[in-house]
Amino acid sequence: MLLRALISKPVSRGFSVLSSLKVTEHASVKHAEKSGHAPKCENLSEAQTAFLDRVIRVDQAGELGADYIYAGQYFVLAHRYPHLKPVLKHMWDQEVHHHSTFDNLQLKRRVRPSLLTPFWKVGAFAMGAGTAFISPEAAMACTEAVETVIGGHYNGQLRNLANQFDLERTDGTKGPSEEIRSLTSTIKQFRDDELEHLDTAIKHDSYMAVPYTVITEGIKMICRVAIWSAERV
Repeated sequence: MLLRALISKPVSRGFSVLSSLKVTEHASVKHAEKSGHAPKCENLSEAQTAFLDRVIRVDQAGELGADYIYAGQYFVLAHRYPHLKPVLKHMWDQEVHHHSTFDNLQLKRRVRPSLLTPFWKVGAFAMGAGTAFISPEAAMACTEAVETVIGGHYNGQLRNLANQFDLERTDGTKGPSEEIRSLTSTIKQFRDDELEHLDTAIKHDSYMAVPYTVITEGIKMICRVAIWSAERV
């Protein structure tokens, strides 16, 4: 918080492995939405509720981590490489919005935060600042690695939301509730933002980082472990 007070707050190639996931909706649901009288859905099962809690917990932790990664990068690079300042600020601002959104969802659904939150903050800032100290290209390689994992993670959540929440409706049809549709829309938008950051990193020479493979594969592994841990702890 102190860092953000001191610093003013802040195209693209397709990646088939992280391509957009289109969530199909029933025609009756679309008609109900247009008429302003969407049918109500049955209550979620314990398994569905637990899944949503895990989604919100891990995504809040992930977006908190991304917020602090970009804070670390901005802190090191913004003044040393002025041409990168607007690029970093744009990506950081989007992550701040993502973080704030999942903070609000966490409070709304009364989902406990990850018990490892203090470690996410320190570790993420150190990752962002540490790679930035190596070089701008290393910082971009960090971004590439993080956003590759997060983009895939979000796509996995979207598939589960599309397949596991075909709820019974009061009008006899089936489909997701308004809450699930809203969460799906949010995740799709954030996923697209993350892939935009991935494109940006590649355009700013992430592949020229030394040592590129060590940085990207090491950070990908750290991110996967962090996701697994945040879902459970």
